[in-house]
Amino acid sequence: MITVDAQPFGFRFDPASVALIVIDMQRDFIEPGGFGETLGNDISHLQRAVQPTADLLALFRKEGWPVIHTREDHLPDLSDCPPAKRDRGSPTLRIGDPGPMGRILIRGEPGAEIIPACSAIEDEIVIDKPGKGAFYATDLGPILKRLGTKSLVFAGVTTEVCVQTTMREANDRGFECLLIEEATESYFPEFKNATLDMIRAQGGIVGWTAPLAALEQAIAKEAVS
Repeated sequence: MITVDAQPFGFRFDPASVALIVIDMQRDFIEPGGFGETLGNDISHLQRAVQPTADLLALFRKEGWPVIHTREDHLPDLSDCPPAKRDRGSPTLRIGDPGPMGRILIRGEPGAEIIPACSAIEDEIVIDKPGKGAFYATDLGPILKRLGTKSLVFAGVTTEVCVQTTMREANDRGFECLLIEEATESYFPEFKNATLDMIRAQGGIVGWTAPLAALEQAIAKEAVS
């Protein structure tokens, strides 16, 4: 077992049953001209998570542990995108509209792809999800069962929406969940901070959080023990 110096207390996991889930590191959310920016958001906040997420991916790949990526996107006919989601707010572009990187958040369009720095490599799983949570209307549950996963490490965007939603879904299903603090971001820094507090409140009601260095140190310590 590996023990990470985390909050609210040490996070223990078995390397044989851990997996990394990287949530929605997509061009439409992170790059200029994408859907996130059309909503009026400052995308520079999300860009802070890119290098830490890439470093976390490299760590899992070095160890040979499973990696799962998610993309929030929709079918071209929008049959899996309810009007309540598409019509909300007053963005300059809506889901399905033509944008600088193809149709916004449509499966197969350039903007819906994962940014190059965090893109999947051969044999890594990529899940397309129509909702905020990665378990909703996807095969994530059966995939984790097949892998024998018991512990999940999380990264991605945004902290308070898709990341937290998926962590709560995973927690309800009995998974132990650790969020790497630098490898997640929000368009609103105060929302990220509040979400980290909520996750680890009440003795880790949703899960644990830790800096990437704490995970790296724990793995290195196990390797020499």
